[in-house]
Amino acid sequence: MPESELILVGEISGVFGIKGWLKVFSFTGNKDNILGYSPWLLKKGSDELKSYLLSKGSLQNKSVIAKLDGIDDRDQAASLVGCSIYVNLSQLPALKDDEYYWSDLVGLNVKTSSGIPLGVVDSLLETGANDVLIVKGDRERAIPFLQGSTILDIDLEAGLMTVDWDADF
Repeated sequence: MPESELILVGEISGVFGIKGWLKVFSFTGNKDNILGYSPWLLKKGSDELKSYLLSKGSLQNKSVIAKLDGIDDRDQAASLVGCSIYVNLSQLPALKDDEYYWSDLVGLNVKTSSGIPLGVVDSLLETGANDVLIVKGDRERAIPFLQGSTILDIDLEAGLMTVDWDADF
């Protein structure tokens, strides 16, 4: 499966107990949303992806813990610490018009409404009030992700986002 069809949803951060349970750092909006996906595709460094079915999981205090099929003791669990957790994009819920996954936005070229290129979306930050695009070009810019206001158009096929933003700001 091409990695372009995968989305990074978390990482294995530790072990939990002696029966193969894992501590998981989730990148999903609600931490426990990661438990709604199976199989997980795990990858450590340059290793090949390996598929595991999620058998159980829960939110334990403020942490997510998970049990994968075939991982039955602490040593097996410890071997997975540091693995990134991917799922297939087809597992994600369908979005409404004008909704986007962050992974769709990273890598888009950004230009102003007057055609001035600002750079490429490098990442997004969740601030509470609104999300913020980090755009890297001749310099780094933080642009509020406010559709219809600062974000005028997103064309995923063209790989382009048009913004209402002063290039000197």
